[in-house]
Amino acid sequence: MKSEPEECSIDDALSAPGATVPWTGVRNYQARNFMRDGMQVGDGVLFYHSSCPEPGIVGIARVASGTRADPTQFDPASPYYDPKSPADTPRWLLLDVQAQRKTRVVGLAELREHADLAQMRVLQRGNRLSITPVEPVEWSVILGMLEQPAAAPRG
Repeated sequence: MKSEPEECSIDDALSAPGATVPWTGVRNYQARNFMRDGMQVGDGVLFYHSSCPEPGIVGIARVASGTRADPTQFDPASPYYDPKSPADTPRWLLLDVQAQRKTRVVGLAELREHADLAQMRVLQRGNRLSITPVEPVEWSVILGMLEQPAAAPRG
């Protein structure tokens, strides 16, 4: 799950009550569907910072609730306001994410060095989704990477 650190960083999530934050602002149908149909309470989450100087995985979290209507779609003052979303059948959903721990940054370049991650959706050319599934083998590889110190830069 990607978040811009200015909006919700891993530190923000860890300092929230219960280390839990509502994942608001998802405005892509495919990302919404991944969240709605593919995520269950207790599932692991790779907390990823985007649109920052060093994008990458920065923490481990878990899904802490099922989906429900995202109230920001109904708030005209919100940047996520959607005047076409009906209150009785809302388009946009959220779920709660509970941060478990901060990790070292694992950036795209490091992820791309592992053959077992070659098909990982976040690494696919043109991927702009804020939420993508992670396969069990990918999850295991990344957890193993997090146990190791970052490799020294090449060059």
